[in-house]
Amino acid sequence: METEDSETSPACVMSFNANDPSGAGGLTADISAITSAGAHALAVVTGAYVRDTAEIFDHVSFDEEAVTEQARTALEDMPVAAIKVGFVGSPETISAIAEIASDYADVPLIAYMPNLSWWEEEAIDSYLDAFRELMLPQTTVLVGNHSSLWRWLLPDWTGDKSPSARDIAKAASEFGVPYTLVTGVPLPEQFIDNVLATPQAILYSEKFERFEAVFAGAGDTLTAALTALLANGHNLQAATAEALTYLDHSLDAGFHPGMGHIVPDRLFWAQTEEDAMDAGDDDSDPDTPLLPLPPFDLPTNGTKH
Repeated sequence: METEDSETSPACVMSFNANDPSGAGGLTADISAITSAGAHALAVVTGAYVRDTAEIFDHVSFDEEAVTEQARTALEDMPVAAIKVGFVGSPETISAIAEIASDYADVPLIAYMPNLSWWEEEAIDSYLDAFRELMLPQTTVLVGNHSSLWRWLLPDWTGDKSPSARDIAKAASEFGVPYTLVTGVPLPEQFIDNVLATPQAILYSEKFERFEAVFAGAGDTLTAALTALLANGHNLQAATAEALTYLDHSLDAGFHPGMGHIVPDRLFWAQTEEDAMDAGDDDSDPDTPLLPLPPFDLPTNGTKH
């Protein structure tokens, strides 16, 4: 039976990601960020990290059939407005998710590629090859750090300067990705740029002052927020701006739960009035609306398969 408030209920966002027992990233980050952006998280566990807040020691993958059963059971019950894909652990699971995505080609898919330097080299190569060949053709927006995306998509780069966001977007587009959000692009004077690009144009960019601290889980936080905002009907440029602002506030309010890196506070907005008064020296106004942006059509994750 359909409920009376079905038209105003939160949009559903499906996230494929590994469980992170430290709470720094993985599904914990996804659920918090998706909820903060006003959507309902459908969390599909693809495996589990063995990690603390300082480093990742190992990863245990789920069987791809278990991942498929989780996802399809939820998809048959609830309409999903957007899909987020994080680290899913194995080429077999990548293949399974790509097959699911091809059955829901009208749903935008936002893929995040984290730094995998903690893993064995052979496992990294197999994972990246599978992601490039199977997942990128399904991807609407690819998100990743400048260094990670550069070394993955442009391994033979010989330019005098590091590749631009458009260079990386061009490399991603060769595998079917229409839009790429490149984060952490180095700038002079301790700033970094974050650029939404296609091979032809820069669609949005915003620079932030580099934090001195080291954070865990920033990429998952940004990607999950972006996915939820798209699910809620924002156009791509507005969603990118809002997601970057959300990440910046989460990092600014970050905390140190253990002996490792700082974890973003994805629920910074839930602070009490007393906490807000203590933070009164912040000049930003969270209630200030975004500047109007031109309409921007978001394509579906049309498959090449």
